[in-house]
Amino acid sequence: MSKLSVIIPCYNEEDVIVESYKHTKSVLDTLSCDSEIIYVNDGSTDRTYDLLDEIAATDRHVKVLHFSRNFGHQPAVSAGIHHCDADWAIIMDADLQDPPELIPEILAFREQEQANVVYCVRTSRDQESFFKRGSAKSFYRFMNYMSEVKFPLDTGDFRLIDRKIMDQFYRLREHSKYIRGLVSWMGFKQVPFYYERKARFAGETKYPLTKMLKFASTALFYFSKKPLLVATGLGFVAVIIGIILAVWVALGKIYGFSNAETGWTSIITVVVFFGGVQLLTIGVLGQYVGILFDEIKGRPEYIIDKKTGF
Repeated sequence: MSKLSVIIPCYNEEDVIVESYKHTKSVLDTLSCDSEIIYVNDGSTDRTYDLLDEIAATDRHVKVLHFSRNFGHQPAVSAGIHHCDADWAIIMDADLQDPPELIPEILAFREQEQANVVYCVRTSRDQESFFKRGSAKSFYRFMNYMSEVKFPLDTGDFRLIDRKIMDQFYRLREHSKYIRGLVSWMGFKQVPFYYERKARFAGETKYPLTKMLKFASTALFYFSKKPLLVATGLGFVAVIIGIILAVWVALGKIYGFSNAETGWTSIITVVVFFGGVQLLTIGVLGQYVGILFDEIKGRPEYIIDKKTGF
């Protein structure tokens, strides 16, 4: 019999985790295939740890991975995939914004399309702020422009992946993963499934502005070399401007239409411009060097403190 795993990363979800389990369990009980839930506790500091163990103690189809500390959402998803032995896996959040009730429809759609990946596309984000909607929309379009890989617009990690995708995922050795980008990079047959994203059942978002910016920078620098081309282009422009100014000053000395001693404002402007270009270029290079530094250290992506139900 085929098997489905639902992978749910959790971080401080005590207000919603029991209700989330009830919703997911009620849906899985209606399926004809074997099923399980893999919760990944990403170093929660509230009662999420105890609640997950209590759920696992009453349901043999529930497995829990407890991290030794908070490693982040993407490492939590990675851990779930690494510990999944099912034919298919659905990745979703615990806050019920990704409705478990859609699981049967997603499975039926996968069967119909014979797809390796069904990625869920949000048709509306009305419950989110104008800034969050606008920044997300801009980010996905900017990433498609900058990256050599084309990403589906308006999607998150809510998706179904099959065994073939999971087997290839094991081979990816990056420590800072942008999982939705990596899945797109793999290829195979990937199809969209459109849905309306709900408001959070309880609690607050685990992606404040600082984490969003870090997540965006990881996606940009891991999937695009265009920032290096931009930095090179700025350096080239700066050199051209410098040559033009040098020629202008030299000709001014010869023909008397320029007095170098009276150009204090222009000199300061040029110095600031060149300094800014240099700092920007060094900063971009520093980002890529930092990525290399993190990867070379070879530290594990996450550390598991305890496994329950395995």
